[in-house]
Amino acid sequence: MASLDAKSVVLPGESIAPNQLTIAITPYVAPGAGALTPEEMKTARQAWLYFQRNWNDETGLINSVDGFAPVTMWDQAAAIAALVSARELNIVPVAEFEAKMSKMLKTLASMPLYKGELPNKVYNAKTLIPVNYGQLDKREEIGWSALDLGRMAIWLKIVGAKYPQMRSQTEDVWKHWQVKRLTKNGQMYGTSVIKGKEQYNQEGRLGYENYAAYGLKLWGLDVKKALDYQSHTAFVNLYGQGIPYDRRDYKKSEANNYVLSEPYILDGIETGFQALPKAYADRILAAQAARYEATKQLTAVTEDNLDRPPYFVYSSLFVNGEPWATITDTREKHNDLRFLSTKAAIGWHVLYNTPYTRQLFDFVQTNLKSKDGWYNGFYESLRQPNKTLTANNNGVILESLLYKKVGQPLTVWAGVKIQKSTEKAIKTP
Repeated sequence: MASLDAKSVVLPGESIAPNQLTIAITPYVAPGAGALTPEEMKTARQAWLYFQRNWNDETGLINSVDGFAPVTMWDQAAAIAALVSARELNIVPVAEFEAKMSKMLKTLASMPLYKGELPNKVYNAKTLIPVNYGQLDKREEIGWSALDLGRMAIWLKIVGAKYPQMRSQTEDVWKHWQVKRLTKNGQMYGTSVIKGKEQYNQEGRLGYENYAAYGLKLWGLDVKKALDYQSHTAFVNLYGQGIPYDRRDYKKSEANNYVLSEPYILDGIETGFQALPKAYADRILAAQAARYEATKQLTAVTEDNLDRPPYFVYSSLFVNGEPWATITDTREKHNDLRFLSTKAAIGWHVLYNTPYTRQLFDFVQTNLKSKDGWYNGFYESLRQPNKTLTANNNGVILESLLYKKVGQPLTVWAGVKIQKSTEKAIKTP
């Protein structure tokens, strides 16, 4: 398979005609949308078990990983998505939904911030102490992620629009943040602390950059350059499919340009491909289906936690010039740990509903159920489940199934409107 993967690459790849790139005025609605089947309802209930088990009464925050209390804003947004989905799928009663959501929003609107500006990259979900990854007892401010806050911005808008009684609470969260430093010259910026010194850098590459920028746009921030999906894009053929990738790879920018399933799935489910062209997502899925045709290996790759070292990898279609590479953020290669992702399999299926995505969905049902939610995936080489349980995996599964039920992208379903006034958006209390 490694030999076939290596031979699958042709550079430059087949580009997409400009007339196919235009983002649709009417958001995409998937085929097969409508009432969930009994099997799909069981899938949703199974995913909700994770959140029941990992809810922290003290704060209303959810553990990012099963039984372990760090939380990022990306994963807390996944928890908000899960709670909305559980309420709308009649898995939790309205009273429980309102109590839990209110608790979450109250915490988010009052939690300590990095330098008093924006949410730290990681918190102890029980105590709200800003911490470093994996170090839950030592207070440490390590910067903020614009990508994480972009996803949170989308879900704050969905909750505020769909449940007007909670709109003031969602706006309180936004007002708690000093959002001015999130953007500069139309791009998104994040911070890191290296040897005690703050680094302030442009954040995001094609995929997540556009998806997260759309969230900030909803609140009126200037992210025009971050939303531009063409200026840094090139194409590479993988198994005959020309997929888009970001020219700004590690050698040029010291940032990895992963091509992953998740940003395209989230954009489709939440906005109806308003941040990225659906034509890009079509190709990303088609390349994975073509890999299956060539190798007989079911393929649905994206980033996620692992149940063994190095504990987190980016399982990519293409990254830093290499096809089908699985790497860490420090570029250690772990192709032996490539896995079929549960959230990617289900997300692709609700968006496209093809014979190939049905195979992905069925494989998940047969191989990846645990007593406490859905496992993150299935290792290709090891032929066994990646038994990590996470908020993001189970949250994406729940919002995917909500999308199928309501038959609309979730921002459209909720009635989200884009805030027009940038000046109003960046004022701080």
